[in-house]
Amino acid sequence: MSRKTLLLTLIVSVLSGVGWHPAYAGSREEAAIRALIDRWTKAAQEKNVDGVMSIYQRGPSLVAYDLVPPLQYKGWDAYRADYKAFFDHYDGPIEFEFRDLVIDADATFGYSHELQRVSGTLKGGQKAAFWLRVTDVYHKIGGQWRVVHEHVSVPTNLETGKAALDLTP
Repeated sequence: MSRKTLLLTLIVSVLSGVGWHPAYAGSREEAAIRALIDRWTKAAQEKNVDGVMSIYQRGPSLVAYDLVPPLQYKGWDAYRADYKAFFDHYDGPIEFEFRDLVIDADATFGYSHELQRVSGTLKGGQKAAFWLRVTDVYHKIGGQWRVVHEHVSVPTNLETGKAALDLTP
């Protein structure tokens, strides 16, 4: 699959919700990206910032859109600081549940998208649980897959202007 075809597939799948292509099911690249996601999950549950950041492209080219301001995080260092602040809000481990995970890749570019439930106990003792939408774009650099762009979001209730954190799949 060419880069143009993969990019077009990414755009169409994100907009239409189609995504996964049976021709690539079980591919070596898909398995490698799935292993990267598993590594991220284990590190995130342990609030291991360095483990989490090991899946992202180092340097200024990483761009992430997260739930909290600013509008975008530019660079590995900025996103690392965001993760550290996120983990610091929780007392104890954080749990992650994935639904509708879709992974597609060619030899050098790939993407994944899923619904992700985050739950845990905040520092003040309050239990928190909510569903997110996560899309990642991967680039194989030096034989290793790395996230080069991440987009995390929740739907917004346009009447209230507030995040709709009570939705479930």
